[in-house]
Amino acid sequence: MSTGLHHNGLQDGVVEARAYQLEAVDVALSSSTLLVLPTAAGKTAVAWMAMAEMLERKNGWALMIAPTAALVKQHLDDLELVFDKDLTKPISMSGAIPPNKREGMWNRGRLVVSTPQVVRNDVNRGLVDLSDCCLLIIDEAHHSTGERAEAQVADLYLEFANEPLILGMTASPGSNTEKVEEICNRLGVARIHLRTSEDNMLSEHLANLDIEELKVRVPDEIRELAEPLVQWQESIVERERRLGRYVMPGAVTHRGLANAMDRANLAVRRGQSDAYGSMSRIGLAMSLHHLINHLLCQGLAAAREFLDRKETGEDAGKKNTQNLLRDSRIRSLRDSLAEMPESHSKVGAVRRLVRERIRRDSESRIIVFATYRDTVSALETALLNLKDVRPIQFIGQSKRGSGTGLTQKQQVERIESFRSGEGNVLIATSVGEEGLDIPTADLVIFYEPVASEIRTIQRRGRTGRQRDGDVVVLIAEDTRDEGARAAALRREQNMHRAVARVGRKLARSTHVDLSNLDNFSVVENGEQISATEFVIAVRKKNRPVLKEVEKISDQNESTDSGQLPPSTFRPRGQTGLEQFNSAEE
Repeated sequence: MSTGLHHNGLQDGVVEARAYQLEAVDVALSSSTLLVLPTAAGKTAVAWMAMAEMLERKNGWALMIAPTAALVKQHLDDLELVFDKDLTKPISMSGAIPPNKREGMWNRGRLVVSTPQVVRNDVNRGLVDLSDCCLLIIDEAHHSTGERAEAQVADLYLEFANEPLILGMTASPGSNTEKVEEICNRLGVARIHLRTSEDNMLSEHLANLDIEELKVRVPDEIRELAEPLVQWQESIVERERRLGRYVMPGAVTHRGLANAMDRANLAVRRGQSDAYGSMSRIGLAMSLHHLINHLLCQGLAAAREFLDRKETGEDAGKKNTQNLLRDSRIRSLRDSLAEMPESHSKVGAVRRLVRERIRRDSESRIIVFATYRDTVSALETALLNLKDVRPIQFIGQSKRGSGTGLTQKQQVERIESFRSGEGNVLIATSVGEEGLDIPTADLVIFYEPVASEIRTIQRRGRTGRQRDGDVVVLIAEDTRDEGARAAALRREQNMHRAVARVGRKLARSTHVDLSNLDNFSVVENGEQISATEFVIAVRKKNRPVLKEVEKISDQNESTDSGQLPPSTFRPRGQTGLEQFNSAEE
């Protein structure tokens, strides 16, 4: 660590001083703020500094919420390292602790980290009083919308805290302006502090990240399984084209089907009796579309899980679902899926990538992201017999499909096993995408591209955190994978523009630059300077330099500095070129 940060509330020599983080702290302490930094840029360090300063200023306590139990455990470990445990007594809360035990725990420490569901439930039960909570930090703040627990905690905090101050942190608030506005409204945000990886003050602290797209060919046997479904879907779409309800040209897409469903709904409202049949057929085509994509883009395990969910899930009682599962083509497909081993080319690609990385560096840590649990299980089976490869599954808590999930305790244990090296390949569903700090993970494999820019950024951020890392995105040729990858890139490009647009609309209060850093100082090369001096020096160092441009004279440039001859003047009364001749006469 080249420069150390000093503050009375923080342990000396633990936190590195970074100018862009101190700028963020300065803004966050002035009013409620949405902090948008790239993954691995140290948003959590900004939270530590904000906590330390607020506990110095106020007699209350600080609360941090994070979406998963594994992330809560990670934050608690960090707080115990960064703060004086005897003075702040950091504690964590999760659903694994019964409510009757949690009641007496809330007042034990000045630093509390919890899942948002626990905070919401305990406030509503009267188990915790937020009035003296001087700072609320919301990790992965892009969840703070709608009926999500993060948004509900923010509502309660703004209602009950005496002097509410919120710091929302995310790398990916979304490319939709309306969503960013909703996040800001729910958190009572007065400022957005945005920094990108291109920022000179920030870029030198980020590890290099190489992203590779690897295209694979879908095996013929899987395309043969999908072909009857494709023909079935096309026959439905062709009928709806003739009725004027499926109108988009080209290949069948989810967007085209959604548009057709909207048109069928409109026809129902207009009293067209055949529209009900269209709605039923289009709904069936949507199910087929998902199933085809599962087969071609994911593999046999994901297709099995999709059909299992149809049979046992919320849609099981719907007529469309029953008709789908009773069809002879679906019954034949399920028989084939039950007998065939996983054969998708992506599985072989994952095996090859993992084998090569572990062979090259036995200390490597690899994360493989897949959307479906059956795919996770299939990948674990495929990796088990590779030399020196020790795979670990990491999935959510809920029961879904053909199996049960992991408890919060099991999730924490598996992350610790991966971090310690007991396992070296973590195969995770979306539950592993956010926040997990695994410093030695140097390869992330996307089993499939995801169209969401938020999930893409979160997945990618699991590597390159403290050393250079690689990301490989597997793309099945001639499938929706190609469109999903393009959509994610396009939305990611739009994200910063959307955030900046919303930020300009906010009614910001007056703030004197760097006025909140008086209690911070920086130790650099054995010399202690104020944090303000440090930030100003770094700003000066990274200030853009204007290049002198030598003026090149035009050889054809007239050297005559005299006045233009009267013949070049516009005649009096001429108002347009069409009058030129007449004016001349």
